[in-house]
Amino acid sequence: QVQFVESGGGLVQAGGSLTLSCAASTRISSMYVMVWYRQSPGKQREWVASIGSPNRTTYIDFVKGRFTISSDSAKNTVLLQMNSLKPEDTGVYYCNTLGAIYRGRPVPWGQGTQVTVSS
Repeated sequence: QVQFVESGGGLVQAGGSLTLSCAASTRISSMYVMVWYRQSPGKQREWVASIGSPNRTTYIDFVKGRFTISSDSAKNTVLLQMNSLKPEDTGVYYCNTLGAIYRGRPVPWGQGTQVTVSS
């Protein structure tokens, strides 16, 4: 079963930038939409940005113009470039397929990567 490993998080001041990386254990079919999710303190996990084929991207309103999602199918990697970070962006970021399903089977959530933005 496919697995995802997130990395690239850290502590950054407001206005700073981070690039998150999501490595898949196998090449993901282009039929599937890849999503970055975020779980902020005290809140449920929410969808932040997605990328489908061919490079069709969508973003939650709060991050539009600041975050950019991209994928490198050759490297089985999905990136999230985050600019102009705000304290409200703080949370654990996860990647997964849309609906956390791949080839009819649930995809377990990874450990995520912590992003902390200080004011």
